[in-house]
Amino acid sequence: MLNMAEGLARLEELAAHPVVAAVARAFADAGRDLAIVGGPVRDALLGRITHDFDFTTDARPDEILALIKPISSVQWDVGRAFGTIGARVKGEQVEITTYRADSYDGVTRKPTVEFGDTLEADLSRRDFTVNAMALRVPARTLVDPTGGVEDLLAGRLRTPIDPAVSFGDDPLRMLRAARFSSQLDFAVDPATLDAISELRASLEIVSPERVQAELVRLLQTDDPVRGIRVLVETGLIEEFLPEVPALRLEVDEHHHHKDVYEHSLTVLRQAISLEKSRHPDAAPDVPLRLAALLHDIGKPATRRLESGGGVTFHHHDIKGARMARKRLQALRFDAHTTTVVSRLVELHLRFFGYAEGAWTDAAVRRYVRDAGDELERLHILTRADVTTRNKRKAQRLASAYDDIEARIAALREQEEIDAIRPELDGNRIQEVLGLKPGREVGEAYRFLLDLRLDEGVLGEDEAEKRLREWWAARS
Repeated sequence: MLNMAEGLARLEELAAHPVVAAVARAFADAGRDLAIVGGPVRDALLGRITHDFDFTTDARPDEILALIKPISSVQWDVGRAFGTIGARVKGEQVEITTYRADSYDGVTRKPTVEFGDTLEADLSRRDFTVNAMALRVPARTLVDPTGGVEDLLAGRLRTPIDPAVSFGDDPLRMLRAARFSSQLDFAVDPATLDAISELRASLEIVSPERVQAELVRLLQTDDPVRGIRVLVETGLIEEFLPEVPALRLEVDEHHHHKDVYEHSLTVLRQAISLEKSRHPDAAPDVPLRLAALLHDIGKPATRRLESGGGVTFHHHDIKGARMARKRLQALRFDAHTTTVVSRLVELHLRFFGYAEGAWTDAAVRRYVRDAGDELERLHILTRADVTTRNKRKAQRLASAYDDIEARIAALREQEEIDAIRPELDGNRIQEVLGLKPGREVGEAYRFLLDLRLDEGVLGEDEAEKRLREWWAARS
């Protein structure tokens, strides 16, 4: 909970930071106003570490550039049209923006850039009250015209103005509500939630790339589930990721199965926990988290109600992989992320047969081969996919996966399992069989690969002997 005395002390520390002090001195000497604004102020009050140095000022872009040059090592003005100048001061990146008083056309989401004259007016145009606070420097005066401190104390997200107007101006703010809900662990104000529900269709004017970027930021938080619930409960997620709310399958009195939506959220949380425990210093693994959220999206399309009350989802892994690829492409995810996520969705059921009976070494090799570079992510996803409340079953599955990881480690030591390939390459196959490049060389290669997977390391001489025998029998 926010402690105001401690929060104000941290604001003092922020104002005294060498970078802040240097920039503040330069603007004060020129007779210009300057304030730290938005996230840095919010995070200081909450006791969170911030690496952002965002300022706002009454100076126009040309003057900002002139004032910052003498105290910075490099400057950039790619945001000059929007009033923003960037620079590196004492090794830290800063951004300084002229007071804004933008208006939006409600069609393209592109603002008509208008510079403002007061800090209070600039703050009122921001997304949420907790981001609409500023600290004047060097005076060290907190400016909070819209009740941001009160909302921090209440753990509440609220827009500085009527939410219908705010979201009408910029629909992307609706997605930010979900992201900040997770990032700050705050509840979204009821009126703000209602406005998101009413205006959700306006998200269509936002580019897929911008939607994707906000989805990624949400998934990078420590607990994205809270934000996903906001998206689902308001219906906003229907506009860009409808496969997730579709997981809320109806259950009738005769056919029972687990709640796939709640299961998917649990898998996401468990995957994040495992990710952090296994790789504590790594950045948030967005492809893994996407795969955890989407791993069962093929279930609604493959659900079959069986006589006797059973429910099946045959091949939902294959169906889900195709659906995930199509949706991520629509959201303009890069090809690598799309391939990784769809592959993990496709493979997420592969392990469960192992728990029913021991695999041969050949089966373990194929598991590793099929997972490829995504084996570690598949380990995490598969473990996270166990959400049963039956402790004995959960323990059995955990022990089985411990066993398969131990066997993979042993095989790695014996035969470089991560780089499984035939012992004869394409050129050698052509020499042995007297072939030219073509389909038959590919068939021979696949024969040798299957041999390698089934029997392990044979040696080149034995592989050549088997190849000749296979070719003679085939011919």
